[in-house]
Amino acid sequence: MKISDEDHIRIAEAVARAEASTSGEIRCVLAAETENTPLSALMSAALVAFILPPLLVFFLGLGPDSLTRLFGSWTAAHLQSPNAQVYSMLALYTGLQAVIFALIAGLSMAPPLRRLFTPGTIVSARVRRAAIEQFEALGLTHTRDATGVLLFASLADHRAEVLADSGIYGRTTPADWQHVADALVAGLAAGKPADGFVAAVDAAGEILAQHFPRRDDDTNELPDGLVVRKRPS
Repeated sequence: MKISDEDHIRIAEAVARAEASTSGEIRCVLAAETENTPLSALMSAALVAFILPPLLVFFLGLGPDSLTRLFGSWTAAHLQSPNAQVYSMLALYTGLQAVIFALIAGLSMAPPLRRLFTPGTIVSARVRRAAIEQFEALGLTHTRDATGVLLFASLADHRAEVLADSGIYGRTTPADWQHVADALVAGLAAGKPADGFVAAVDAAGEILAQHFPRRDDDTNELPDGLVVRKRPS
């Protein structure tokens, strides 16, 4: 998705229009991605390699003898010592982990497959962390009445976050801001990020105007334009 100069102007105008009737401050951030690609791939591979082998052993009864039968080799019946059985299972277990880790790590280097192998909870947590970092970096924690709002979207992660400062949550409900998040996601899902940000800004402006009307001495404390963050190196 590309953001044109016209899109930047539309979003900035929407923020200025929303802030004209409220003492709140709204910032918009569009990030290409929230985390380094190789690190994400290795984390996914390590998680799958940790979880999958015990499931195979427990549910499928996977062991050295079953692998021998699977590949059609001849076996001879004998009594095996307990220590030998333990060593055989350990060798099988560690071998499975190594193979699974290498396979998932290689596949996860491709962005679409990396998203497939990365659990949603991990993606949500890192997008939330990135949004909080931007909330602080863009000065939203320093508004006069603690009425800053951040609209954050990560394109590669397919996630959006709406964060509001402490002065807002005492007078509003999570359902109010879910409506804002839904408006942002709808535009992103349609391939029209600017439309999503404009709709979300309008919705946020209505909430802020209702609970935090503009004061006579109010000033524009923060810039109105969209902030675009490139892919991490």
